[in-house]
Amino acid sequence: MKKRLTGVAIVAPLLLAQPLQAADNSVIHFALNQDIRSSQPGVNRDGNTDDVLMHVVEGLVGYREDGTVGPMLAAGWKVSDAGKTYTFTLRDGVKFHNGDPVTSNDVVWSWQHWTAPKTQWRCLREFDGSGLIHVTSVSAPDAKTVVMKLEKPVALFLDSLARTDCGAAAVISPKSVDANGKWIKPIGTGPFSFGTWKHGEYVSLMRFADYASLPGKPNGFVGGKKALVDEVRFMAVPDAATVKAGLSSGAIEVAQVSPIDASDLKKDANIGIEVAANAQRHGLLIQTNDPLLKNVKLRQAIASALDTQQIALGTSQGMATPSNSNISTASAFYTAVEKQGYRYDPTQTARLLKAAGYHGQTIEIIANKRSTVPSFDMAIIAQAMLQAAGINAKVTTMEWATQLERYQSGRYQMMAFTYSARFNPALAFEQIVGDKTKQTRKVWGDPQAIKLTDSLAYMDDKSQIQTTVDALHKQMIEQVPLIVFYPGLDIVAHRKNISGYKAWLAAAVRLWNVSKA
Repeated sequence: MKKRLTGVAIVAPLLLAQPLQAADNSVIHFALNQDIRSSQPGVNRDGNTDDVLMHVVEGLVGYREDGTVGPMLAAGWKVSDAGKTYTFTLRDGVKFHNGDPVTSNDVVWSWQHWTAPKTQWRCLREFDGSGLIHVTSVSAPDAKTVVMKLEKPVALFLDSLARTDCGAAAVISPKSVDANGKWIKPIGTGPFSFGTWKHGEYVSLMRFADYASLPGKPNGFVGGKKALVDEVRFMAVPDAATVKAGLSSGAIEVAQVSPIDASDLKKDANIGIEVAANAQRHGLLIQTNDPLLKNVKLRQAIASALDTQQIALGTSQGMATPSNSNISTASAFYTAVEKQGYRYDPTQTARLLKAAGYHGQTIEIIANKRSTVPSFDMAIIAQAMLQAAGINAKVTTMEWATQLERYQSGRYQMMAFTYSARFNPALAFEQIVGDKTKQTRKVWGDPQAIKLTDSLAYMDDKSQIQTTVDALHKQMIEQVPLIVFYPGLDIVAHRKNISGYKAWLAAAVRLWNVSKA
């Protein structure tokens, strides 16, 4: 905290005082809401850390624009041994930032580094058999080939490798550590190399002249990438008002902003706004174990009493795409089936309340006032709509840490909540579906839903996945264990001298293919 406040104290006055380096078209200044936590991908990380380091490092695979997985450092792969062996072939001509060529031995070394317990890689338990996936061996039979063997086939394996919170299982140079194995800095293969990290103030990344881009158009974290400026500087600016002032003065050129700030910044002729649906989901959770709310007819009455489209638009400054689906509207698996949702119908609400035997009992909706999520606004609007329908809803505001504890323990009736981003449908449904007697944080404990969700982890056929996702969506709408209002939003404000920036599903910063006039 001390370090963060020091950075604010230094940076904020500077931003407000002058349009620093605005005339220098070789540097792009991006505002982070806080400093990064480390320079090791997937280790002591957060979203800001991931955003910065995904410019520096790359893995064998990565996420495309629609959330599916594509090749990155691998030219391709073959799956054999009944789904238990993945054989990757490396792309030609890829170099690390220090000029060394990337070989299969580097992939093996990187895997051993990440999976060594002393590294404290966030995703170790994703691959060591603690969960679904157990990687039993990684080998390099020749300089271009990497073989990864699993204990059993799991279709989520490639998705798990691509996860940004895992640092995409980055392939890094062994020279990223010293002779004693101590971490120095990431020497990766991305379009920018890791430059200067001035703690509490900024991280500077430098253009990598020998970057070996994939051919073709930009596509998520894969596809064609090109560093169009010499430097990108990620500045720690925790205060949103300072970010707005910096964008207006030109001291900051790009920043992710809230819907309210985006609405204000639209009035500035020098600023453009990019908006896209991401893979978060905003909505209301309903405790199906609650003595009152275990009645499905009451939950259906609540759903029909809410104008979910109005809630979505009203809490997003009109920027959201309303959707009741657990799958983002930007996903490859969002189809006409997922567009079907709840219908606002007061007459139906009255009929269902009578059938449920509801007699005005109080229903508590827990919310928090964090500025980064619409929890409080969603809860207040929902409360008004439910009260208008004869449902005695009451909002209770809590600190986020307290609400999170109530969520984890399942001690709530309803709560306004935001799920973090998940691209793969199996992971998106895994967040909400499960045995509530074993995992109290799970929202939906229906046995058929659990069976369908578990099956998704082993599917790799897209049509089969779609059929299962469709079935889960229809069942979710019928049983109402939660009510999704809309997917989260990636909202980015930029000076109009910045070209090429695109918001997207992952809500992750991408400053490759971005230029400055």
